[in-house]
Amino acid sequence: MGDTTGTREWAPRQVVVDAGLFLLAAAVALITVVQQANDPVPVSDWVLQVDAVTGAVGCVALWWRRRFPFVLGVALAVASAFAETAAPAAVVALFTVAVHRSTRETVTVCAISLAAITAYQLRWPETGAPVLSVFTAIGLGHLATVAWGLSVRNRRALVASLRERAAAAEVEALLRAERAEREARGALAREMHDVLGHRLSLLSLHAGALRYRPDAPAEDRVRAAEVVRENAHRALQDLREVIGVLRAPLGELPLPGVADLPELIDEARHAGTAVELRDEAGVTTGGLDLPETQGRTVYRLVQEGLTNVRKHAPGARVVVRFAGRPGDHVTAEVENTAAAPRTGARPLPDASGQGLRGLAERARLVAGRLDHGPTESGGWRVALRLPWPS
Repeated sequence: MGDTTGTREWAPRQVVVDAGLFLLAAAVALITVVQQANDPVPVSDWVLQVDAVTGAVGCVALWWRRRFPFVLGVALAVASAFAETAAPAAVVALFTVAVHRSTRETVTVCAISLAAITAYQLRWPETGAPVLSVFTAIGLGHLATVAWGLSVRNRRALVASLRERAAAAEVEALLRAERAEREARGALAREMHDVLGHRLSLLSLHAGALRYRPDAPAEDRVRAAEVVRENAHRALQDLREVIGVLRAPLGELPLPGVADLPELIDEARHAGTAVELRDEAGVTTGGLDLPETQGRTVYRLVQEGLTNVRKHAPGARVVVRFAGRPGDHVTAEVENTAAAPRTGARPLPDASGQGLRGLAERARLVAGRLDHGPTESGGWRVALRLPWPS
């Protein structure tokens, strides 16, 4: 009696429904047997016995209606042509076909059932009702049965579709969550690289100077040690802020922007890097309002450029340029000369390129473009072009 289209959790409900339909068909068949016994028209006993046995077999066969709906529907429809007690089971089978099978099969079973019952009525017509009323009732009964079955099938299809959509939406939500998590990890990695790379390059530069010049004047050693101590403290503070991304929304953190560029450049100068600022767009003066996302990207460009100069070109001179206007674009460039000879500082062994890749990704996120490469004078140039909404 299992339903091949059902699921395990629907089994108790299927048993109840099948039992109810079986009892209903059996009750109607039993009433029909009683009416046949009281029918004034004489009928042979063996005909009544065959009719009753056929009806009983048809009711029992309903327990397999879910497994073989079409075959059972055709068989019971044919049986109702000579057995009146098989008609209730045939109607239940027709309903089952309408629920579980195609529209073509439903129409086929319905047509066979109508033809069979019509043949039975022509052979043994009802004596207490007009012929037109009988055939009208038969037609409307079949139509109502098919309509009910189709409505159940459509409802189940709708529920299944909604479940599929809910499952697809859940999978899509999981994929979005995974993508958001990957993006958050990438953002965290970029922030940690930019912040710690800048601070640690200062620490390495001054620590290397102390090691290279142990005979330096006491005043210079004290100043270098103070720079090391201060930047170590700032590195810890920056690390705490970046780790805060894991505990709070990114928008709640005090991320740097163009307003922090003067401090960044002064810090580089204090560390011994010769930096020249050429701000043709008024980015650092605060006179023009650069959007926060673009401003943070510009800040990271300058920070990464100054960090790379300390790493790979110690003693080089640096020019930081800003150009552009609102409503068009903003261009930020960091260009340095070749490393100064005999500066006593050695380039740091870091050529992973993570910083430039991170900058390129930041630029893509704001529809910008990053260019970098060597200059004719032996230095290096990093340029960033970003849209500047008005």
